[in-house]
Amino acid sequence: MSLTENKKAFFDYEILKKLEAGLVLTGAEVKSAKAGHMNLKGSFVTFHGSDALLTNAHISAYQPAGPNPDYDPTHSRRLLLKKKEIDYLRAKSQEKGLTIVPLKVYTKNRFVKVEVGVARGKKQFDKRESIKKRDSAKEVKRTLKNM
Repeated sequence: MSLTENKKAFFDYEILKKLEAGLVLTGAEVKSAKAGHMNLKGSFVTFHGSDALLTNAHISAYQPAGPNPDYDPTHSRRLLLKKKEIDYLRAKSQEKGLTIVPLKVYTKNRFVKVEVGVARGKKQFDKRESIKKRDSAKEVKRTLKNM
C-alpha cells in the first residue's frame, strides 16, 4: 500500500535504477505516515559514515500522541540498506550529474519501505517533451472514451 509518492521527482529527473530500502521511524512517525501525513517533496539521500540518510522528508507530528515540543518533522532518517547497496549508491551520487532521490514510501507486510532511485536531472526541453507526451496520451484517452 503506497503511503506517498514523489511526483516531482519523476518530472524533474530521469530515473536510471530503483532500489528498495527500509526506513527507521519512531512509533508516532509510523502512525503519522500511515495516516498520510508525509511529504517527500524536496527530499534526497545523503551519506554520513557508513549510513545512508533520508534528508528533508517531512513527517508531521502525530496529533493523538499529544504535543511534543522538541519534535523536528524534517530530521534525517536512517535508511536500512546492505553495505554493498550503500557503496553502490555512494559511488553513483559522486558521479557528475547523478543524484539519489526517494520515489515513494509504502508498506510491505508491517514494515515501512522507501523506494529510492538513481536519477539524472532533466533539461528544460526534456520536461517540455514529457508534458507533450502526457498531454497527447490524455487526448488519445479522451477520444477513445467518447467513441
